[in-house]
Amino acid sequence: MKTAMLLQQRGLSFGGFIFGAFLLVLFAITGLKLIPAYMQEGQIKNIFVTIAHDPDMQKATPRDIQASFSRRASIDNITAIKADDIDISSDGGVPVLTASYAVKVPLLANISLYMEFNPSSASK
Repeated sequence: MKTAMLLQQRGLSFGGFIFGAFLLVLFAITGLKLIPAYMQEGQIKNIFVTIAHDPDMQKATPRDIQASFSRRASIDNITAIKADDIDISSDGGVPVLTASYAVKVPLLANISLYMEFNPSSASK
């Protein structure tokens, strides 16, 4: 009778529960630390697209475009790049703004994640 009961019992052991909870917490902490870097990349991309589609910026000089980015970046508290880091080109009279930068996110002790971003105003 004892073997029949053992075959019917199913479930998660306490050790399995603790291990699963540990993994869940580890992934949650990692995700929460990465969110600000991705949010800032999205803000930079939105500023690039806004500047590229602004009628006043269509014939503006690169210095004017950089000044416009600086003003908008200070409002959104963007610290990942500066106006001098922006590459400005033209595609049929429309300015195309691109940048490349990296963000190092510390996770635990001496463990960090290194992420590279390449926001652009060009539609993909």
